[in-house]
Amino acid sequence: MIRVILLGSGNVAVHLYEAIQAMNTFTVIQCYNRRGMLLHPNQEPGVVTSDFSKIKEADLYIIAVSDTSISDVSENLQFKNRLVVHTSGSVAMNAIHDKHRKGVLYPLQSFSINKPVDFKTIPMCLEAEQDDDFDILQQLAEGLSRQVYAITSAQRKTIHLAAVFVNNFTNHLYHIGKEICDQHEVPFEILQPLIQETSAKIVSTSPLEAQTGPARRHDQATIQKQLEALTSPLYKALYENFTKSIQNTHGEEL
Repeated sequence: MIRVILLGSGNVAVHLYEAIQAMNTFTVIQCYNRRGMLLHPNQEPGVVTSDFSKIKEADLYIIAVSDTSISDVSENLQFKNRLVVHTSGSVAMNAIHDKHRKGVLYPLQSFSINKPVDFKTIPMCLEAEQDDDFDILQQLAEGLSRQVYAITSAQRKTIHLAAVFVNNFTNHLYHIGKEICDQHEVPFEILQPLIQETSAKIVSTSPLEAQTGPARRHDQATIQKQLEALTSPLYKALYENFTKSIQNTHGEEL
C-alpha cells in the first residue's frame, strides 16, 4: 500500500481524498491544512493536522493548495528527498522546493465542492524529475483515470490557458446569458438543450466547422439589433469583440 499525505482543503483536495481512498493500492494516511479541517465526514480528527512538524512519513505528498501557496507549503515541509507534487495547471514543477523530489499530478477538470466527479473520465497530466517517481504517479493516475498523459510544465501552462477559454470564460458567458433571460422573464432552462448540443457537437466536429450564428454569417442587421438590445457597456464590448474574432476567423462567407 502506497502511503499518501494530502496538503490542502479546497475542492481538488476533497475530491482527490475521496477518489484515492476508494483505491486498493494507495491510501491517504494524513491530511494537512491550516485549519485542521476534515476533508470527509468519515475522517477521524486525528488524521488531520495544522502543524507542519506533525506531518508523518509517507511515499507521496500531494500539495493541493492555491497556486501562490505551493512554494511556501513545499518549503515548510520539514523533511528532504521525498516525493512532493502539486496539482496546479499553471505553476511549473520547479515551484516546489529543491530539497524535495518534484512532480506534478494535474487533474484537468473543474471541481465544485458539492458536485460528484468521475475520475475515470478526467485527464491526468503527469510530470516528475525522476523516472521512478513518474512511475509512482503513473500508477496512481492510472488507478484513478482512463486518460493519463506525460505533460511538461510548458505544455501544462498551454493546456491551462486553453482550459480557461473553454471552461471559465464559457461558464461566464452562461452567466451573462442567464442574466439576459432573467431581465426579460425568460426561463434560462430553454437554452440548456442548445448548450448541451453545442458541447456534444465538438466531439465529432471541429469547433471551426461547428461555428454558427450571425457573426459567421456576417448578418450585420441582426448584429446591430442585438448590440442595441444590450444595456451593459461591458457586455456590448464582449459581443463586439467576439463578433470581430469570429469574423476574422471565418472571413467573408456567402
